[in-house]
Amino acid sequence: MSFPLIVVTGATGQLGQTLAQLWAESPLPQYQLKVLSRSELDIAKAGMTDAVLSELKPSVVVNAAAYTQVDKAESDSESAALVNAQAVGAIARWVAANQARLIHISTDFVFDGTSKTPYSPDQQTGPLGAYGSSKLAGEQQIQALANERSAIVRTSWLYSEFGNNFVKTMLRLMGEKEQLSIVNDQIGSPSSTHGLAALIFAMILHQRYQGIYHWTDGASISWFEFAQEIQGQAMQEGLLSKAIPISRIPLSIILLLLDVRPIAS
Repeated sequence: MSFPLIVVTGATGQLGQTLAQLWAESPLPQYQLKVLSRSELDIAKAGMTDAVLSELKPSVVVNAAAYTQVDKAESDSESAALVNAQAVGAIARWVAANQARLIHISTDFVFDGTSKTPYSPDQQTGPLGAYGSSKLAGEQQIQALANERSAIVRTSWLYSEFGNNFVKTMLRLMGEKEQLSIVNDQIGSPSSTHGLAALIFAMILHQRYQGIYHWTDGASISWFEFAQEIQGQAMQEGLLSKAIPISRIPLSIILLLLDVRPIAS
């Protein structure tokens, strides 16, 4: 018997690795899962996207591949646009032509970050940099080409046991440094890839997803508060041998020290 196939792009990313790890526990025994690395499917190559998806014939594509180097995107905007916008359009075009479904992972960077309350999916977007602009362009490609067969999931401050993220960086620095200074005037909502993976599994299971969704773990926290929580839990779990002082520092001081000017809207 042949089972319908779910294809996940971005096998080496945080979410791709989490989906593969949790697959055995997922509520989707009626599906097969194939998580593709960049060597197996480089989404930046439109011809490769068409060829690989046409060969595999998935019923669901989860696009977890992206250009995620936010700072580098400012000087390499063409690469960011290629991966986060044009490549997404190629996937959406294939999905629409082959009656498949698409779940695409996007970001809070499509907004300007000035809101004092959580953003809703229908709020006006306004990215401030090349990364956010490229991700928004990818969303627009999906809406133009495969709106009825797709879901866009915006998330923020993603962390996991895989790859590079704030939690792993803090644990490393807390084991190496005598003290840390962490930005206290940037507020966000951390999101575990485990929770995001559970959402994706549920969306596939119920097959009723369409449109734009926002997903986080629900907290509203500064980077400083997040670092404090990481240290507290790490001490409880025995991941750190000692606690170190963590002090607050405004983002403006960091930018001044790095000689970086904030991006103007």
